[in-house]
This record gives sequence, structure tokens and C-alpha cells, in this order.
Amino acid sequence: MIRPALALQDEGYEAFYFIASYHALTTMRDPEALRRHTLSIAATFLALGLDPNRTTLYRQQDVPEVAELAWIFNCLTTMGTLRRAHAYKTACGDDDSEINAGLFTYPVLMAADILAFDTDVVPVGRDQRQHIEIARGIAKRFNRLFGDTLKVPQGVIKPEVGTIVGTDGRKMSKSYDNTIGLFLPPRKLRKAVLSIATDSTPMGDPKDPETCSVFQLFKLRAPQDHIEDLRGRYLKEGLGYGHAKLELFEVLNALLDDPRTQYEDLMAHPEEILGVLEDGAAKARPVARELTDRVRYAVGL
Repeated sequence: MIRPALALQDEGYEAFYFIASYHALTTMRDPEALRRHTLSIAATFLALGLDPNRTTLYRQQDVPEVAELAWIFNCLTTMGTLRRAHAYKTACGDDDSEINAGLFTYPVLMAADILAFDTDVVPVGRDQRQHIEIARGIAKRFNRLFGDTLKVPQGVIKPEVGTIVGTDGRKMSKSYDNTIGLFLPPRKLRKAVLSIATDSTPMGDPKDPETCSVFQLFKLRAPQDHIEDLRGRYLKEGLGYGHAKLELFEVLNALLDDPRTQYEDLMAHPEEILGVLEDGAAKARPVARELTDRVRYAVGL
């Protein structure tokens, strides 16, 4: 998500990105962990190249207008729409008696996050397409009922990063404990890469790069000539998965070496991170307030 998001700041967009602290409350019950994760996510954006002078980064709780919008949008969103949401269906299975209302209405809050800023485009992974469609549906329904008030956003999904594969071959997700941490120390990063699951094809046999998790991750960040070189060696005899994993480690470690240092420096000085987030909120909130005032007037408040 971060990679296409940061690309937009170089393409002339006025970009707004936030730390999803309200969303986190659907599962987070540790306040100190929430504060720590908030700083970590902000530091990650900054270490990887977010420029606060060109891109607005803020904490969700610092723009409470999104919560007001979410309530208004909740009143226009059907239970049927929310029951079809992937996150809800995955969480509850056949029994939703323990599902909190926040998780159930999660897509509506996400719609508020998007629509609050008259958003044109939203960079997302393929697995988030449904949430964008729900936001678009809410905007269209609101406009039909109350007049042309909300902009209908478009999702921007890069095919090559639609879904990132994890170390076990499934979608990379902390829920599956199959992630590779961006800022792991080199030794731990190497260990994580070497743990990637592969099939049992012998080293002497050709291998299919397109079905290999190692190669799929390598494609995301290696230079194109390196990708084609490794692809060719997969298709010949003699390449072992261990060799491919070590090449992936070298690419990732070189890519993340400088950002890792910047991240560690930022986390050692949380006041710098908080300063960026507070400045971001000062930019973001007036924009959301103007949109919220339009919505309030349209519905009669």
C-alpha cells in the first residue's frame, strides 16, 4: 500500500494518508500498544519517503469529522451490504454473536475516511476493492437522496502489487503470522526470507518461477534485468530455492538498509513523529470539516 501511495505524491496529487486508530479499536484492547503502533506506522511512512511538505499524514482520531460522517452514512447503508463485506464474513463464519458493531460497520467508517476529502483516487491492494465499491455505493446513494454532494472516488490497484504473498504462500497478513518485517535487523530478515515455504522440486530440476513465492517477492523490488536473469535460471537446471532466497534477502536488505536507519532514528525521537502528525491534522481537519458541513446541510442538520 505504501509504495503506490507514495508514488502519488510525485504525480502532482494532493494526498491525505492517515493512521487508522479508530479502525484499530475493533480489535485492539491495549492502549499502550495502540500508541506504539501509531508511532511505528507513521515512522514507516516517513522512513520510506513520505514528504510532509507535499503529503498530509495524520491520526484518524485527530479528524473526528470522519466519525460524524460514518454515523450519517450508517443510516444510509443496508445490513445486507455490510453482511456481504469480506472482513465481516471472515470474522464471524456462521456465528456473529461475538462480533462487535465496529467490525460490522468497518466499511462505512472506511467510506467516511475516503469521502471526507472529496477524494479522486484511492491506492489499494486488490483485496480492498470491495471496500472502495462500498464507498462508491454510499456516495452514489447519498447523492441520489440529497443531491450532488459527494465525489465518487476511483480505486487505483497496481496489478503487480495487488496482493503480496506471505512466507507460507498465502496472502501476507499479520493475522496469518506470515509477514516479513520491513525493518528487521539483517540477521532476522535473512531468517524470515529463508523460512519462505517452497515445493519439493529437487535443485537439479527446472522450476516454475510464477508459482514460487520467493520469485513473486523478488519481482516486487529487484531491478528488471535481475528479475529476468533469475527467471532464466529458474527455468534451467541447477538453481536451488536456497540460492533464490539468498538473492531475495540481498535485494531486500540493500533496499531497506537506509530506511531501517531512518526508522530507528525516528522511533528514538517520537516527538518528531508527533509533530508531523499534529501538523498533518491541522491541514486535514479543515478539509474534512468543510465536507462535513456540506453533508450536514444536505441532510437537514
